[in-house]
Amino acid sequence: MKQQLVKYRAMFVGCMLALVAVPALALDPFSVYRAKAPTDCLDAKIGEEAIDLIQLIQIGICNNPTLSRSYMSVKESEASYGASRSSYLPDITASAGLNASHQREQGEHGRQEEPYEANVALSWLMYDFGGRSAQVDQMKAYLDAAQFTYNATLRDTVLSITTAYFDLLSAEEVLKSARTSEASFKKSYEESVRRFELGLVSASDQLLAKTTYEQSRLTVVQAENAVKQNAGVLAVLLNLPPDTPFTLAPPPKDRDITQLETDMTVSEMMEVALTARPEMQSKRSTLLAAEKAIDIARSEGLPSVSATARAGYDDAWKHRTNYQLSSSIGVSLSIPIFMGFSNTYNVSAARFRYNQAALDLAATADDIRNQVWSAYQNYQTAISSYAITQKALESAVENERVAFASYQIGQESILNLLTAGSQLATARTDVIVAFYGVLTSKSTLYRAIGRF
Repeated sequence: MKQQLVKYRAMFVGCMLALVAVPALALDPFSVYRAKAPTDCLDAKIGEEAIDLIQLIQIGICNNPTLSRSYMSVKESEASYGASRSSYLPDITASAGLNASHQREQGEHGRQEEPYEANVALSWLMYDFGGRSAQVDQMKAYLDAAQFTYNATLRDTVLSITTAYFDLLSAEEVLKSARTSEASFKKSYEESVRRFELGLVSASDQLLAKTTYEQSRLTVVQAENAVKQNAGVLAVLLNLPPDTPFTLAPPPKDRDITQLETDMTVSEMMEVALTARPEMQSKRSTLLAAEKAIDIARSEGLPSVSATARAGYDDAWKHRTNYQLSSSIGVSLSIPIFMGFSNTYNVSAARFRYNQAALDLAATADDIRNQVWSAYQNYQTAISSYAITQKALESAVENERVAFASYQIGQESILNLLTAGSQLATARTDVIVAFYGVLTSKSTLYRAIGRF
């Protein structure tokens, strides 16, 4: 009998440990974990081979810390949604007790007892006037909102990488232009020295040419710094050290990539954005969650019906004492009578939060319309600016060529030559900045529309 009791006690302890261990298992009985981490990540040798924009985006999607945090928020919402669905299942709890006591009366031998007991209780909510289903719907709406927010963060990440890519390419080309201008001003300076030594010009020509040449060298130094700064910005977006060297592949030249691939009017773009933007979809899901919160708050003041069951085992652990088994089953009705008006205020608070969510949705819609309008106007301005700078560059190239030839034969002053050179340097830089400005504003417009 003693061995049998020891066996029962071991079984009991094993059952308790099993019940404690079950919640720790990585289970997904409701199949809520559906969001997957980004795959097909690119493992490119940055700095050793030319990388285009698509490859940079592939690296950034997998490495960007902001995007990773947003993904973890989705996973958290999935877990909360699974927890809410568990309310449809019964709650089972187990309890156990084991104690030892020793009693001794005068003139008698001591008496020692080691009683123990085990109980299992079940409670199953059967009906609560929609509160439970509203909570599940609310968690599902929050999950949808988190997924849409992740989608928006993904698009922001892509736009940030795209902008950094264009900025770095622009800075690199501006540096090349600055070095070209430096070489041109050096040539003008050397020509002024030659003409001064021949006695054809005064010393002021030579000094003015030298000053302009030194200023062009300063422009090169500043352009080199701009390249380093923009490379650092791109590296941080990819979660790489700021000193990471980049070798970028330029955008394709086989077509005019400055033009939009759509003929929609700006009004049509705004209407598309209100449907396609994940920010709007996230706000709509948040509004639905706020609506369900009203139902949850209202149900807390209504009755609920639950099924209950209990089983127990009690043993004093003495041969002369029989063990006891007990069980019960029933249905319980809980009716809240008075909760200090808290339920009334909770329902009102839920309604106010719903109104806030509705106003937030309307404000987001207004903001998106303004974003599309502003991005569209910026794009149109960028296109016009690019066309103007191209014409200005053509004129500046011809003007500098004529001015240098005229200076060589003494028909032009050094001041006119340097002015023509400065205008050419500015025109080259303006074309580069305008071209990549068009590409950046085009990407920003697509992001504003929601079709990025």
